[in-house]
Amino acid sequence: MVNIALKIHRNLLKKKAKIAVAESCTGGLLSALLTQYSGSSRYFILGLITYSNQSKEKLFKIPPSFIAKNSAISQPVAIAMARKVRMLAKSDFGVGISGIAGPTGSSCRKPVGTVFIAINGKAKTLSGEFHFRGTRIQIRKMAALKSLALLNRLL
Repeated sequence: MVNIALKIHRNLLKKKAKIAVAESCTGGLLSALLTQYSGSSRYFILGLITYSNQSKEKLFKIPPSFIAKNSAISQPVAIAMARKVRMLAKSDFGVGISGIAGPTGSSCRKPVGTVFIAINGKAKTLSGEFHFRGTRIQIRKMAALKSLALLNRLL
């Protein structure tokens, strides 16, 4: 069975589509998966790790009040990240990921493993809230793989 990253690689090349990624809790893992194959420079335009609120505010012009109202770890912020990175890179698709990989940083309302992922295309956005279990490394990996699965659906 062809792995999902290779399937996406082939699909993006075939469609001549471009992608940009804004990652927080995955720390670049999604970008690494998307660029592991030769020729990925034809579709991978930009990958940003916007870990801090300040980077989300400065690079994506997401107002501090929007982050304060929704929380940096939220579906609205993940969607804003996906849209803004797509516009910034002038790409066909944008991905936004924000979550809590742990082991610290959780709350009663948002436990470790809570991740919000958004895939923004020119005509449609897919997004969701996901709850992963495991170590920090496992949560980050599962979030990156779930992002690929959502991207594959949108392609």
